[in-house]
Amino acid sequence: MKYKILVLSFLGVLFCSTSIYGQEFKSAIGLRLGYPTSVTYKTFITESAALEFFAGTRGQRNVVNGNGWRWWSLSGAYQIHKPVNLDGIEGLNYYYGFGATALFWNFDFETDDNTTVFGAQGYLGLSYTLRNQPINFSADWIPTFLIGGFSNGFGGGYGSFAVRYVLK
Repeated sequence: MKYKILVLSFLGVLFCSTSIYGQEFKSAIGLRLGYPTSVTYKTFITESAALEFFAGTRGQRNVVNGNGWRWWSLSGAYQIHKPVNLDGIEGLNYYYGFGATALFWNFDFETDDNTTVFGAQGYLGLSYTLRNQPINFSADWIPTFLIGGFSNGFGGGYGSFAVRYVLK
């Protein structure tokens, strides 16, 4: 629910403003805030195709007994960016693509189990870069099909809001 509110707020700001402009970039580094929280690096390999790599973590600990879990992820994606043609808004793009992920789980229970889960991912999102500042924003949905370990099947709750510093 929080993710939906964040995405709708982001879209509302973009669509209600008439003086927003954008610029293209070659590469950027930053944070993905979502599922999972990650460090991200994105680079364009052609005018419209980008590679994005990110590493993240997510976890939870029970305050009563101290047990918990944590997973670390390594992910990579190929994304195609296309402009959104709206009057007064330059540099707003939508993107779609595919990728893969590996999740390294650690369970802090009696057995200290560890497992690895792999996933195939789809990407659908919006991206915007400020005109006079080296800042890029994006919001996306990442449906994922997981294979291995204890977690097999479709996961539709993955996605994030990213803020990146434009390197060049």
